[in-house]
Amino acid sequence: MIPRRRVLLASAALLGAAGPAPRQPATQAGIPPAARPVSRMDTPWWKARHEAVLQRLKQGPSDLLLIGDSITMDLERRGPIPEMDFGPVWQRYYAPRKAMNLGFKGDSTAHLLWRLRNGEMDGVRPKAVQLLIGANNFGRVRWDATDTMAGIEAVLAEIQRKLPRVPVVLVGVLPSRRSDWVDAQTAALNRMLAARFPAGRDVDFIDAGAIFHRNGALDPDAYYDGKLRPPEPLLHPDASAWLRMAELIEPRLSARMGDTRR
Repeated sequence: MIPRRRVLLASAALLGAAGPAPRQPATQAGIPPAARPVSRMDTPWWKARHEAVLQRLKQGPSDLLLIGDSITMDLERRGPIPEMDFGPVWQRYYAPRKAMNLGFKGDSTAHLLWRLRNGEMDGVRPKAVQLLIGANNFGRVRWDATDTMAGIEAVLAEIQRKLPRVPVVLVGVLPSRRSDWVDAQTAALNRMLAARFPAGRDVDFIDAGAIFHRNGALDPDAYYDGKLRPPEPLLHPDASAWLRMAELIEPRLSARMGDTRR
């Protein structure tokens, strides 16, 4: 079991939704909130991480950008609890590609869009982008699948604007145990993404949901959240599940980068 003193380090910023909330109104231009850039620069750790990312981007080339929320940010964890030691995943699949981790815990599509418009893709020319975003849209803000789809499309448009012709491997929102409403929105969003971005295009969609199920039900052993004290809603893949997800993604990523499969 993971000791209580590690809860703050491992605690998810993604909180479950008990059910649907009234839809937030679109802006006057008709853009849903999920597709509108929102800053978190008033949050000290977020501001510091954003500024550190900008500095790292100046230090050398990166062949791969990993863009997302805490699920991507987790790849920086190095134990000491085995379920939260993502070092082997990073060293096998991402370090050899000089990957840059642009995962920020708690980010929705709106927060990510702000980051991308404020320097986090400036001055780089990667061979590919791996994108996993949207789980937080179903958390506190409770933006539904339709609005989240608009947010992801806005993020992809920004990536393609700043990095034209750079392929994107888009990973669907992962299954979680938060509420029936979240389950329904996750499934609906992934159906939309699969229809909108078929394999083989510049944006290559992958649904990794099967990794997190066993005998037709969500597999609690695939997440580290339930091992925290106190336990939290199942949301974050543990190290072994992240490894299986990276293995699933690898053939697409390698093909897009034009390098040797790991």
